Amino acid sequence: MAKKHVKYYVVDAFTDSAFKGNPAAVCLLEEDKDDEWLQSVAAEFNISETCYLTSIHGTSIPRFGLRWFTPVVEVNLCGHATLAAAHTLFSSGLVDKNVIEFVTLSGVLTVRKIPSMDVTGVPNLLNSEAAAGFYIEMDFPAYPVAEFNSDDTSLISEATNGASIIDIKKTGEDLLVVVASGKNVTEIQPQLDAIAKLPGRGLIVTGIAPPESGFDFYSRFFAPKFGINEDPVCGSAHCGLASYWSKKLEKCDLKAYQASTRGGVLNIHIDEQKQRVFLRGKAITVMEGCVLV
Repeated sequence: MAKKHVKYYVVDAFTDSAFKGNPAAVCLLEEDKDDEWLQSVAAEFNISETCYLTSIHGTSIPRFGLRWFTPVVEVNLCGHATLAAAHTLFSSGLVDKNVIEFVTLSGVLTVRKIPSMDVTGVPNLLNSEAAAGFYIEMDFPAYPVAEFNSDDTSLISEATNGASIIDIKKTGEDLLVVVASGKNVTEIQPQLDAIAKLPGRGLIVTGIAPPESGFDFYSRFFAPKFGINEDPVCGSAHCGLASYWSKKLEKCDLKAYQASTRGGVLNIHIDEQKQRVFLRGKAITVMEGCVLV
């Protein structure tokens, strides 16, 4: 029997402009595939994340299994590929409701389709296409921020090429390095060999945004151990960034800019009592096709 082709979409997440934000491949599976095949396809796409959707029938809310793979490893949580998966389902008409549940290695994650006006407060009159679009809101866990208990910070200094570091924290699986300003974030020259030697998944670098930018904070994220030298926009990193900056700035609603070459925008609300982070972003489909093997 001939194998069924696997339909895929490539979606740029946390942006409403093509070739910005963070690309993710979204593959729709109609039959089970083994992990070796899933990882091989992710390596073939060779972008920061490839995700796989499988429909779960018999639920009142549309529910799908969701797995995420970098080019080299499966991961427990990925924000931008979750946004890309939801965008694919909403935009293609595969779901007819405004809520989806994803069953993942991080539990059941709920996403919602919300009008742009519900996020910004006013319609976008300058860009009618953006005004007609929608945001996707993802309900993620808030990662606590802990002290980095180590006297040896020389490797972190080497990893950031001697950047002006004002604080070092640990959040989730990552190290969080705070530098003096958003401008410093953009100027970081990462030393990937040193970053690969650091404990945990990767390195988040963050700083207060320039007042004229319209953002609260900037960040960048590096994870060479996971096959991602620099992640263009990392949703899961903001589970810890939200915790850090909400306390620092004493506010629960934040606007974040990931200052990679591609750049990306996240609207964030944190519920400290429930320890949940609501990440809101846009996405745009830039490719579609079939995996033939």
